[in-house]
Amino acid sequence: MKEFLAPALAFGLAFALTPLWRRLAFRIGALDYPNSRKIHRQAMPLLGGMAIYFSFWTVAALTLLFLEGGGQLRGLFWGSSLILALGFYDDLKGLSYKAKLAGQFAAAFVLLAYNIKIEFITLPFQEITFLGIFVVPLTLLWVVGLTNAVNLIDGVDGLATGVSAIAAIVMFALTWGEFHLIPVLALVLAGAALGFLPHNFSPARIFLGDTGSLFLGFMLAGFSIMGVTKQATFTTLVIPVIIFGLPITDTFYAIWRRFRNGQPIFKADKGHIHHRLLDVGLTTRQTVLVLYFCSIYFGAAAIAFDRFAGFSSYFIPVIFALFLLGLKRLEGLSSFLSAASKKGIYK
Repeated sequence: MKEFLAPALAFGLAFALTPLWRRLAFRIGALDYPNSRKIHRQAMPLLGGMAIYFSFWTVAALTLLFLEGGGQLRGLFWGSSLILALGFYDDLKGLSYKAKLAGQFAAAFVLLAYNIKIEFITLPFQEITFLGIFVVPLTLLWVVGLTNAVNLIDGVDGLATGVSAIAAIVMFALTWGEFHLIPVLALVLAGAALGFLPHNFSPARIFLGDTGSLFLGFMLAGFSIMGVTKQATFTTLVIPVIIFGLPITDTFYAIWRRFRNGQPIFKADKGHIHHRLLDVGLTTRQTVLVLYFCSIYFGAAAIAFDRFAGFSSYFIPVIFALFLLGLKRLEGLSSFLSAASKKGIYK
């Protein structure tokens, strides 16, 4: 099998396997029931991530017959399998946020055990800085943080799936030519996610569940460490942060919002970006497409930063400032419309 057929095979496998996992989710009761915070109005099957997981690793195993994977790929496999098991149990039985965090840290430690870690950083106009004692905490923070960031944006049909596929494609573009393994595997992950997307796009017939959103976030974090942050010519950490600008910004904004309102930071609410877009009148599909565009915006900024680091580094704060300003305006408009609706002014 030629390696560039791998993404197409992953797409086909995910597309074919998803209905099987949908039926199994109904059978074993892995369902997401509606409530006041969620936008769906009937019980929806979870476990969509199982189709992505099996599609990805099946194709990766075939691809690795032609590529040298090394011990790090075994670490990625065992770590992602642990995170998948964690998500599966949460989808089936439910877990407290403390138990989920503990499981995520355990999976991140698996990566460290296989030498998958952030060893150095380079900042604009700076030499390489080796992290020393900060290697372990920074790696753990990055893996667990990004895993949760992808999980948090999984609140509307097709959003986390599509955003993850876009991020994987951007990582392919950034690592192609410097590495051989990571860009191919990034495309395989994108292919598996896109194969699942037709079943997950509005109106969705199955959800990723924590099984899928945690797996995608974990894999993207692992790829970014094994590929993007290993290139001394890149401005390490800055570029991955830009690639995942949408989920990272939404996560930090959620933490700030809950802290400001005196709420526990792990308590779910309806203040995420996708909720705000829905509040101002966008349909589910329009909301997802707008946020796809935002992900492409961040991905293009990351590529520009890599290609023109000396020039574009001045504009990285502007990229995030504009996005945060847009979020603030969106929050204000959403609050105004909500208040007006209660008074009967706007319906």
